Amino acid sequence: MKAMPEEPTAPAAPAADDDAPVILGNEPGSFARSVLATRHPALIQRVRDAFPYGPAQHRALDALLQEITDGVMEPLGTQDAHDLGTWRSWGYDDHVGRSWFDAPFLWSESYFYRRLLGAVGYFAAGPWRGVDPFAPFKRAELRTAAVDDELLALDGLATVPEGPGRHGDDQAYALLLASLWGNRADLGFRMSPAPAPAAAPGGLAGGLAGGPAATDSPLVADDSARLWSLLAAGGTPDSAARPVHLIADNSGRELIPDLVLLDHLLRTGRAGRAVLHVKPCPYYVSDATLADVVDALRRLGEAPGYAAEIGKRLWSAMASGRLDVRAHDFFRAPLPFEAMPGDLRSELAEAAVTLVKGDLNYRRLVGDRAWPATLPFAGRTAYFPGPVTALRTLKSDVVVGLSDGTLASLDSAAEPGRSWRTSGTHALIQTRP
Repeated sequence: MKAMPEEPTAPAAPAADDDAPVILGNEPGSFARSVLATRHPALIQRVRDAFPYGPAQHRALDALLQEITDGVMEPLGTQDAHDLGTWRSWGYDDHVGRSWFDAPFLWSESYFYRRLLGAVGYFAAGPWRGVDPFAPFKRAELRTAAVDDELLALDGLATVPEGPGRHGDDQAYALLLASLWGNRADLGFRMSPAPAPAAAPGGLAGGLAGGPAATDSPLVADDSARLWSLLAAGGTPDSAARPVHLIADNSGRELIPDLVLLDHLLRTGRAGRAVLHVKPCPYYVSDATLADVVDALRRLGEAPGYAAEIGKRLWSAMASGRLDVRAHDFFRAPLPFEAMPGDLRSELAEAAVTLVKGDLNYRRLVGDRAWPATLPFAGRTAYFPGPVTALRTLKSDVVVGLSDGTLASLDSAAEPGRSWRTSGTHALIQTRP
């Protein structure tokens, strides 16, 4: 895949917090407003239809729908406010009582999912406690013919060179692309007013085939060479001591290629250990939890061919501690990663590199603000406690690290009424060593 020009490599100072406006949901026609006004009401209906909820849940869902359509952000309910103190530390008292559209988009979007879990009784005592309201969607996706095809595509992995090639190690690059384009498999994104792209392959099939055609779905930045410079094939004493961390995004069709990539890093010695960070509770429709990791590993292990071998290796890696899954509470916070607590900061500081997957995590990584697209990625992520690589399909407005030429080319080629920033047709690999 031919990438567009990378951002300049010269070091840059971090942008000040007030250098760009925080993205809100009150701008007519904006992506943020479409999520709050269209995607969230549609999701309430899908969740309602997915389970035989009782009258209490239906009343709570009705109230939430009315609230997000015509009202203000209401407080957490008394029955499930176990985490009120946590939310207060995340800005609860500053935002509750305001219009959903006037609060920072990242905050109101995250709070919606917390309220939705409360409405269906996820936190309350009773039989619905701990029942993932998005589980039917996630599990159905794992059983699709598309996933069957992508797992079969792993049988062709042996034909991809594992060594010097056009992109260094072509096999590693193919799996990196698979993980990157797997980010298209976002159940929430499919509820957008604009249809998700379907012509170009994503996930494992797309990655092993070289990804979507460069003519219509290019990488707008490709810092993969910088990433591989941090992860030497065959391993070194340093890489064996310092794990690779991956902050996961979606479950199912995205999580499987993420796991396959981690297996490759462990098998080839690029990583001595790997740490996979998931959400501590259901979040953003398809975001991965520990239960979703287990489902994905079982799906790999039950598949024919090479996929099953990968599944068995990963299962054994978890048993031996070479692959660890963690679920820090901060990964459901409505805050940028700059606000991460000290324990998580210390943990990520020990990583050889942290791979940050997906659109939401990218917004949290660089800050959910209307940054100039040419603002250097290295400067915007200078706070991060170690080397970091973003693997992201563009599905929201925020983007940094583009060259002037790339930005001009993207803007000039944009179709009327369809933004390259939000359509899911473009992607990026950005690394700050």
